[in-house]
Amino acid sequence: MSETNKLNRREVFSLVAVTAAGGALVSQAAFAQSANAGSASALLMPGADVCVLTPEVTEGPYYFDPELERVDITEGKAGIPTRIRLQIVDQSCAPMPGARVDIWHCDATGVYSGYANQGDDRSVDTTGETFLRGTQFADDNGIVEFETIYPSWYSGRTTHIHFKVFLDQATILTGQMFFPDALSEYIYLNVEPYNDRSRERDTLNSNDGIATQASRASFAYIKELAEEYLVAMIIGVDPNAESGGFEMGGPGRGEDGDMPAPPEGGMGEPPAGGGGPNNGTADRSTMVPGTTSE
Repeated sequence: MSETNKLNRREVFSLVAVTAAGGALVSQAAFAQSANAGSASALLMPGADVCVLTPEVTEGPYYFDPELERVDITEGKAGIPTRIRLQIVDQSCAPMPGARVDIWHCDATGVYSGYANQGDDRSVDTTGETFLRGTQFADDNGIVEFETIYPSWYSGRTTHIHFKVFLDQATILTGQMFFPDALSEYIYLNVEPYNDRSRERDTLNSNDGIATQASRASFAYIKELAEEYLVAMIIGVDPNAESGGFEMGGPGRGEDGDMPAPPEGGMGEPPAGGGGPNNGTADRSTMVPGTTSE
């Protein structure tokens, strides 16, 4: 990529000031009001027509509950500071105070805490570690916030953050949130330690089966603040739905309490209906306007 074609971070942001799926999550004015409030304030303006039920997708092999109720989940991990702001609502846009929200994601090298056989060469073991995982309970506006870092990627999956929303023991929504490929690609090519990888990224939003299943309702809005990125998403939960197979105490563990090893050839599970997470060839030739792939 030539210096004349190389976009800087702010230019990239001018291209991704909407959701990664191409549509605004909330109005620019509404988001700015929320971002500048200094505390968790309502993301939704009265009458905002954005409250759709968020599709449930695979949990994947990397969930466990470290029983850590905390805002800052970084544990010293290097990366771009990022604030995650999620608002839990029902299909009528009514906030859901008290909802428990868990999030977890990989670090700047594509590694999760708590598992062995990870990394580009599958030699990394983070058993017993808890970085980039945490729990918060929604405030009166249905909002939770986490301080973390921008997630990286791993083979077979596009950039994402996992979440679970617990209304009670039966009503649990498991989902993933996704990021604009233009911004992710800029970071992975230009920012340490994201750009210190031994293999090339192979999956984008367009050829990730789980991202397709999750639909545009699962793509985040991102804003650049002075010291960090603000990533916001509204999560619509059906309070009458029931989910089976998950316990509040620590889903994801094997019968003996150990973490299952990740599958060979990729760390994501295929979505229902067939087709793995990476179901095509990633084309980054038009990733950012004005740039070309080498």
